Amino acid sequence: MEFVEYVLIAVAILVVGLVSAVGLLVGRGRRTTRLDDDAAAGTTLTRPRPPQTTPPPAPAPAPERTGSTAVDPADLPVAEPVELPPAEPEPGLVFETPPPSAGRLVRLRSRLARSQSSLGRGLLTVLGREKLTEDDWEEIEETLLAADIGVAATTQIVSRLRTQSMVLATATGEDLRQLLVRELTAVLGPDLDRTLHTDRHDGRPAVVLVVGVNGAGKTTTVGKIARSLVGDGKTVLLGAADTFRAAAADQLETWGERVGVLTVRGREGGDPAAVAFEAVRTGTEGEVDTVLVDTAGRLHTKSGLMDELGKVKRVVEKHGPVDEVLLVLDATTGQNGVVQARVFTEAVHVTGVVLTKLDGTAKGGIVVSVQRELGIPVKLIGLGEGPDDLAPFEPEAFAEAIVG
Repeated sequence: MEFVEYVLIAVAILVVGLVSAVGLLVGRGRRTTRLDDDAAAGTTLTRPRPPQTTPPPAPAPAPERTGSTAVDPADLPVAEPVELPPAEPEPGLVFETPPPSAGRLVRLRSRLARSQSSLGRGLLTVLGREKLTEDDWEEIEETLLAADIGVAATTQIVSRLRTQSMVLATATGEDLRQLLVRELTAVLGPDLDRTLHTDRHDGRPAVVLVVGVNGAGKTTTVGKIARSLVGDGKTVLLGAADTFRAAAADQLETWGERVGVLTVRGREGGDPAAVAFEAVRTGTEGEVDTVLVDTAGRLHTKSGLMDELGKVKRVVEKHGPVDEVLLVLDATTGQNGVVQARVFTEAVHVTGVVLTKLDGTAKGGIVVSVQRELGIPVKLIGLGEGPDDLAPFEPEAFAEAIVG
């Protein structure tokens, strides 16, 4: 009987060791903290501990038994849980090293110039005529309006060009080009503060909420911002608070794993405010520089969903102020993007706009419309589908690209 007891104890110890080993293998390379709803309480969230990377302590000798060959699981040794930093990646797994954000717009300028070439070419063609008639000025106005620059900005540009009409009559092609660059730069708000507040401060990380309607490229933009920050040498944590779109958390997790940053996510359909709260708490404990929170894409016509967005922000602010609220807009939506932006600003205090899909449209003037009508600076622009095609917005470089 004693022999049988020893055999069973040895088998039990082996099982415990195998479970620990499997947990170690599964945990390696993962950069995700998952939240699970407590079935009983419904709203209680538990954050699993990082996988163990040290072997459990040796088991204590089991007490002798008489009259039974069964092994009580309660008598088996259980290792105390240990808080450890996120596991290291699997051997051979190399995180990508993104390029820094500085100078990106200059590098992507040719791509923007190709998509906006009709605007610049059309304006230069008209301005280069020997004598500008009223029909010519109307053509200039139509060209600017077609680019979604807006009525007010178009009126300003045409008015300033009219005052220089005598100069235009004798200007060379390059002179006309430089004049047009200056006028476009002036309406792009060169003095607006486009600083992206992503630096750790007051013992806590900078918190950035990213909001926007479905289809604007919001989750992709969060991933690209993370890459940009990592390229600038910052530590980042991602919060997958879009719990209503099945693929959103998986998509964000993939972006994070490519550059080696942690993602906090919840169950599908869970409370997005709770996930956002936990992401900021985890980032604070981990002393990261920036926490990026991806919120659910919301139809701006649904007041209930907009109220929920306000709730996410209020819950996050229990940790401290939100440093940035970035609104992602699809540049191809034109003036409808301005309507969307106005509704979002009523739900949360938007600090900056990210314009995506500028590479595929000749309506780059939406930059001017958003800033003039809402008083919110465009801080980032997306110029392609590549992972590093997001660039800080620079008015003069943008105007140069538009004119070509």
